[in-house]
Amino acid sequence: MLTLRALPAFDDNYIWCLHDAAGRAVVVDPGDAAPVLAAADAGLRPVALLLTHHHNDHIGGAAQLRERFAMPCFAPDDPRIESATERVGDGDTIRIEALALAFTVLAVPGHTTSHVAFHGAGRVFCGDTLFSLGCGRLFEGTPAQMLASLDRLAALPDATQVCCGHEYTLANGRFAQAVEPHNPALEARLAEVRALRDAGQPSLPVTMARERATNPFLRCEVDAVIEAVAAHEGARPSDRLATFTALRRWKDGFRA
Repeated sequence: MLTLRALPAFDDNYIWCLHDAAGRAVVVDPGDAAPVLAAADAGLRPVALLLTHHHNDHIGGAAQLRERFAMPCFAPDDPRIESATERVGDGDTIRIEALALAFTVLAVPGHTTSHVAFHGAGRVFCGDTLFSLGCGRLFEGTPAQMLASLDRLAALPDATQVCCGHEYTLANGRFAQAVEPHNPALEARLAEVRALRDAGQPSLPVTMARERATNPFLRCEVDAVIEAVAAHEGARPSDRLATFTALRRWKDGFRA
């Protein structure tokens, strides 16, 4: 039996830990070593690191953790990630023998060009590509790349737990409501999120099925989303890519 923990870091990052009863853990995107070291003092035993992309708030603690625990570090083939011991790419399978775990690597460019996600044990660790009710900014990739990446993630099984890198759900929800103000699934999700956050709990993970029902960036073919984009842009988008591109541009300038 594996337990999933979200260790808060910085203002809104999550460092994900998936561990067994003995504390042996896969650690995902440790931007800061301190929360992981504190958990280790309480019994966590990191056995592998997974890094989704090169931004420092996701990799900044990796070198210190590797020095402390002498474990492998799986990361995209990107020279900006110096702590990697194993370079991975799309379609690779990585195995964590200590936990009898396997993850499939999915290339999900858009936020960065070398971004990957790790899918396994009923979960997807997707960094800053897919957020609950949102998606990452396009710092390096193109709208077409990001839409294709989101489509890949959205095609995962309904029960897949989405484990993304930041607690952005409430802010993303305000934008999602502007796009689909009459979506009952979105209203239910936001009520749940408010209750979780008021209780000091993460809004994550969330199932992929719920994201498909509520996240406007996964709903570019839905009439209500298309009509919202048309009203905002003053012209109807020509296809899904045009809808996504306009949505991302709208979100970039959105102020609730």
